[in-house]
Amino acid sequence: MASAQAQTTTPPAADTKPAEPAAPPPPPPIFSIWGFDLTGHFDVGYSYLSGSGKFVSGANDRVFDYKHDSAYFHALDLQFAKLPDEGWGGLVDVTIGKDADAIAAYGTISKSKGPANGAHHYVDPTQFYAYYATGPLSIIAGKYVTNAGAEVIKSDGDTNYSRSILFGYAIPFTHTGVRATYKVNDALTVLGGVNEGWDALESPSNEATVELGGTFAPTKTVSFAASYYGGKERVTNYPKSDSKGRRNLFDIIGTFNATDQLTFILNYDYGDQEQGAAGGGKAKWQGIAGYVNYQFNDQWRLSFRGEYFDDKDGYRTGVVQKWKEATLTLAYLPAKEWEIRGEVRVDRSDQSAFLKSDAVTPTSNQHSVGVEVLYKF
Repeated sequence: MASAQAQTTTPPAADTKPAEPAAPPPPPPIFSIWGFDLTGHFDVGYSYLSGSGKFVSGANDRVFDYKHDSAYFHALDLQFAKLPDEGWGGLVDVTIGKDADAIAAYGTISKSKGPANGAHHYVDPTQFYAYYATGPLSIIAGKYVTNAGAEVIKSDGDTNYSRSILFGYAIPFTHTGVRATYKVNDALTVLGGVNEGWDALESPSNEATVELGGTFAPTKTVSFAASYYGGKERVTNYPKSDSKGRRNLFDIIGTFNATDQLTFILNYDYGDQEQGAAGGGKAKWQGIAGYVNYQFNDQWRLSFRGEYFDDKDGYRTGVVQKWKEATLTLAYLPAKEWEIRGEVRVDRSDQSAFLKSDAVTPTSNQHSVGVEVLYKF
């Protein structure tokens, strides 16, 4: 859903938001034809959780690495793109692997019926859109990643192995619609769009969601990004709910590059959903995540993440709780194509929200270790 320093001034639809920085630039494309470049990555990992990976509500308590003890073929990401400064182009981005099941939009083959049908979705057309640019204006139409959040779908754009609470529970993954981006000057870029809501090929509410946002980078060391999404959504897709209400999301990201090696990021989210709380009231959630990334040299990077998430009405996790986590990740990059990450993480809730490994006993905490291997091409 990450650029090295701040949000790119090229269209934000190519999964290049101001996420956890310090990752080296990707290698050149392995294949090009008619101006379209093929790039991507291969992502495998192993994760051990002290718990079952479930909340007492039955919802997963992780985005991708949600099993107690498991190796994962997370994704083979294939992106075929032509995004010129002037003229027509387009992008097709396909995710193949376990992660596809989590990010697949409502309305695709298995997601149209929901998880309860037992189907799994191992191929996802994560992005596909037409593109046109002229001068400071660029327009995309189709399916594209959200502009909200400090972390992104593609693993090679993040610096931790596990995804943040905010990534999984505060914001959407993708949208389908039209987005226009306008570069006002070297410091300011604004965007606006109309789409089919959260993670949907076709809006379950049959009403459009408005998208507004922008980035402001007054200096080379400081940048800010903000996004707003607002529109009527079905209260739940799984199970399918007849209730609909307006959903709002406000997302703010601040990035400070203290040195060429040290970067700080702060991400805040606030959301609400009409008719999402008990008794038909408005459900609210908010959270904050902080990141510290230090690049020792070309081969070693250390990343720390700390978060707090208040699911005031239990709408996002199924549990009324205040949830905190801390993650430390050490990355080794032996070559520009390869990255190996090792991670430790601790999660705590003010409620007995997690299920232990027996999938029966509730507990207020969970810890985990993980290893991830990325090959970028």
